[in-house]
Amino acid sequence: MVHTLAEIEQVILRLNPKERATLAHNIIDDLDTLVDENVDRLWLEEAQRRYRAYVAGKTKAKPAQEVFDKARRRLHQ
Repeated sequence: MVHTLAEIEQVILRLNPKERATLAHNIIDDLDTLVDENVDRLWLEEAQRRYRAYVAGKTKAKPAQEVFDKARRRLHQ
């Protein structure tokens, strides 16, 4: 019994909110197991690279509030 993604989505959207939340949680947990083992090291290297660029004057800092406001606007587009 093969279902298309659209068929599965229709079934899921008929679930009650608690069931959908449980399903979403289970899917995210499953996807989290697929994370590259090197991701922490790669993020650390990126953070260090950005910090060195900042210290060297190659980039400028922005106020956190400005960054958060921009992120919120992008989420609500």
